[in-house]
Amino acid sequence: MKHNHERRKFIQQSISAGIAIGATTFIPEVLKGHEIQTTPFTQTPLSYGFNALEPHIDALTMEIHYTKHAAAYTKNLNDAAIAEFKGANISIEDALKNISLYSAKLRNNGGGHFNHEFFWKSMMPNAPQLQEGKLKDAIISTFNSLENFKAKLSDAAMTRFGSGWAWLYIDDKKLLQIGSTPNQDNPLMDVSSIKGIPLLGLDVWEHAYYLKYQNRRAEYVNNWFNLINWKQVEERMTNSR
Repeated sequence: MKHNHERRKFIQQSISAGIAIGATTFIPEVLKGHEIQTTPFTQTPLSYGFNALEPHIDALTMEIHYTKHAAAYTKNLNDAAIAEFKGANISIEDALKNISLYSAKLRNNGGGHFNHEFFWKSMMPNAPQLQEGKLKDAIISTFNSLENFKAKLSDAAMTRFGSGWAWLYIDDKKLLQIGSTPNQDNPLMDVSSIKGIPLLGLDVWEHAYYLKYQNRRAEYVNNWFNLINWKQVEERMTNSR
């Protein structure tokens, strides 16, 4: 009986080992020459606490927004990328620039992941005013004043029907532009009505503000200007040129 038991154990271990070896050594023809991609997209840890943006954005909204909404976009993006990238190592930026080649799932969740990662870095606690420099000069040159810039970006946020984003971006002529996109679209996407390199994005989905502001989107938008990480925006502008 002991001999039979040991024999069965040996066979089971051999089968398990064979399956494991097969799983790690078999590479479909379509994937040869490519890095096999599992779940490459992750959420970057916030550089500030959930309560750090108060009173303009409350801690509970930040916690739910980051750990639930943004986390779901990242998870669903990874699911779509595994199915659609076919093992190729594709950056989120390259995927968005060619998003018409992919599914609605990848478009929505790829945009959601990129936009939120971009959004968190666009804000900071105790944000200083925009300092003298190339960004301030470009904004004033384009929009005549900081007040006009704020009014135009606010208008883009307020007139976006339903859910979406308002953007400051650089177009293909290297000019500053303001516009908005629906849902989780952004200016990088080849399907977007506005195209360019985003410098600043404002989330106007209700989950970004509803716990504190309810239907008062205008109040949320106005208060959000107190959180802008202008140094980050200026770095983006510098890197885009």
